[in-house]
Amino acid sequence: MEAAAPSPLLPRPPYITPELRRFLDVRFRSPADLAAAADVEAEIRGRCAELESSVAELSARLADAAASYASSLEAAGSALRGVRGGLAALEASTGKTGIREDVEVGSEKMLFEQLPPLATDVARVDMVRDYAEMALKLDSLIGDVEDAVSSSVTAKLKSRGQNSEKTHHVAIEYLKKIEDLLASVTRTRPQWTRLISAVDHRVDRSLALLRPQAIVDHRALLSSLGWPPSLAGTQISDSNSGKSAETVNPLFSMKGDLTRKYSESFLSLCSLQELQKRRKARQLQGHNVDNQLRQPLWVIEELVNPLSAAAQHHFSKWVENPEFVFALAFKITRDFVDSMDEILQPLVDKANLVGYSCREEWISGIVITLSTYLAKEIFPKQIELIQESSSTDASSSPSQARVSWLNLVDLMISFDKRTQDLISSTGLLLSVKDDDNWQRISVLSVFCDRPDWLEIWAEIERQEIFDNLKSAMENEKNWSKRIEGAMLEYGSDDYKSPAVTGAVQQGLSLLIDRARPIPSIALRAEFIKGSASPIISEFLGCMFRRCQEAEGLTALADVDALIKVSQSINAARFMESTLTQWCEDVFFLEMENLSLVGEGRSVFQQEINQLKEFRSEWVDKISTVILRGFDGRSRDYLKNKRQWQEHSEEPAISRAIIESSGYMQGRLSKLEVGLNALDFVTLWRAVASGVDQLLFAGIFTGSPKFSNGGVGRLHADLSVLFAVFQAWCLRPEGFFPRLSDGLKLLKVDEKQLGDRMITDKNWLREHGVRHLIAAEAEKIIKNRVYDA
Repeated sequence: MEAAAPSPLLPRPPYITPELRRFLDVRFRSPADLAAAADVEAEIRGRCAELESSVAELSARLADAAASYASSLEAAGSALRGVRGGLAALEASTGKTGIREDVEVGSEKMLFEQLPPLATDVARVDMVRDYAEMALKLDSLIGDVEDAVSSSVTAKLKSRGQNSEKTHHVAIEYLKKIEDLLASVTRTRPQWTRLISAVDHRVDRSLALLRPQAIVDHRALLSSLGWPPSLAGTQISDSNSGKSAETVNPLFSMKGDLTRKYSESFLSLCSLQELQKRRKARQLQGHNVDNQLRQPLWVIEELVNPLSAAAQHHFSKWVENPEFVFALAFKITRDFVDSMDEILQPLVDKANLVGYSCREEWISGIVITLSTYLAKEIFPKQIELIQESSSTDASSSPSQARVSWLNLVDLMISFDKRTQDLISSTGLLLSVKDDDNWQRISVLSVFCDRPDWLEIWAEIERQEIFDNLKSAMENEKNWSKRIEGAMLEYGSDDYKSPAVTGAVQQGLSLLIDRARPIPSIALRAEFIKGSASPIISEFLGCMFRRCQEAEGLTALADVDALIKVSQSINAARFMESTLTQWCEDVFFLEMENLSLVGEGRSVFQQEINQLKEFRSEWVDKISTVILRGFDGRSRDYLKNKRQWQEHSEEPAISRAIIESSGYMQGRLSKLEVGLNALDFVTLWRAVASGVDQLLFAGIFTGSPKFSNGGVGRLHADLSVLFAVFQAWCLRPEGFFPRLSDGLKLLKVDEKQLGDRMITDKNWLREHGVRHLIAAEAEKIIKNRVYDA
């Protein structure tokens, strides 16, 4: 029996390329794999067909581009030949030696009229040439980009382990050149919109393939580095003190080739983002969209996302204990933040990504992850707890629900403070301190997306503060005892305010401090309007009820009732002053011009106006009560008209005026002790004005006759009245203008009157009469009786 023929030898190794050897090693690992040779052959034929199709497509595009270039070149050449011919004709017509000096005027005019169209044609030809050159240059660059992207995809299909960072780098460099050309075209030739749009469309198609490839490569590289690190053994019990062991950071453990590969991948993604930022800035040029141009740093997102997914597993176990969630989130933030500065920030700077801080981006990524988890898992349960507590009859349940909510907010505020300390600890402030950037590093941004939750928070804070203030406002000792100096914040004047205002002021300060960390000016104003403003309204209502009680019991006739009203006036003055000075702070000035507040108005403007109206109303009521008492005691004095006709060299002071002035002085002296200085000045001036009107009308009504003795008696009586107010001003007669002018007219000597018209305004001014009209002055002078 003949021996079996030997198998034909395979080609020697020199005839096999390394790529083919790897391909065969993968497909034929054992003799049993030879049965699948037909499938391998079919696969190879399919790939070859795809490559041939791609080559055919590229050949067709190249042919189209060449034809387009030839057509454009022919058109440009034809136009240039026409221009050259026209110029030659022009030169021939003007350069002949035999031209006569008497050239016809019509011919010169015709040649002159041909120059502007000729110049237009030259400019048009230049523009066509520039357009053609730019179009060909951009087409060539885009073709290079598409070839680089296509080769990258093909390399991925051939070998998954091949590093494509160099291919990405080549494509990105071409894209940057294209963007430079498009930026130049946008500045110099903005009318070429179709060319720009066509190029942007083709670039978008290339980027749609290039960016996912770069991200996939970057993720694979991160996975090979061991990212994300395990959180299974993380200890968070001492995270607040900073004594717990830090999590192993793979970024610090990178060495050799891994460091180089990661740096190249990192730079590729950063370069892509920088390119995308430039393209968006160009496309949105002329629009106020600065905030839309800023996106999270892609490379930091690729670090945060897998780590956040790993942390979600731990978060889900601590729904009932949110303090553990915040502790773990802060530990993750703190343990990796140093590597952002030391390793990644230099790479970002190298990629020319201006305005990005890796530290901020890392903190922002963790904060956004935590905010999303709170919005999806924690806050809905808190809302359910509040709704259940509001429907139950148990008195303690609502309080427990509010305490749980406030504890959660305390954790959020504490977390924000510690994360912002991580930013400021490097000596750097936020890159841009506005609402949008602040929201990126604050978990309180949850309320920016859910203003209804902000309303619930404001209501809970208001209820907590009001529950504490209610007993203080009902305690009468807090109204009789004045506010102490240690409780004052602004200036040394306490306006004799009762101690209860100190408690109200502290409660309002707590609410304002709770609003300060909210990362939105509009929401801060809304929180204050929803929490602090109702407290002020409640306090104003309490003061109003106290004043009404005092008025209802004695009609403010006794001193105790006046003192009780004075206490409320002092409290209103102190609160008005405090709110006014608060509103001068930058924190409140930022809230002006908001639609919620009103244009040019402070956030507490409505409450300040209400306090002013309250003070004004009750100061007027006190002055009215004093004037009523003065009127009752001086009524007989005003009815006695004969006293002004008495003849006596030394007139006696009327007992009625002494009694009424003493009553008025007693009331004002008591109020001077109990009422604040500013409102007391308003009060005594109002009383003086009222007495001036009252006595002037009572004395001079009915045309009484005044003898010399009557004038002296009136002077003596008014001196007593003026002496009452001399304790508060140097010239009290100035606050009784009508009585003073009437007395001046009565004292005018008969010789000074003569035959002059009393109604002469100049004459009245000469004698110091400025507050009486001519008719009143004439009436008083006519009733003056001069002794013989």
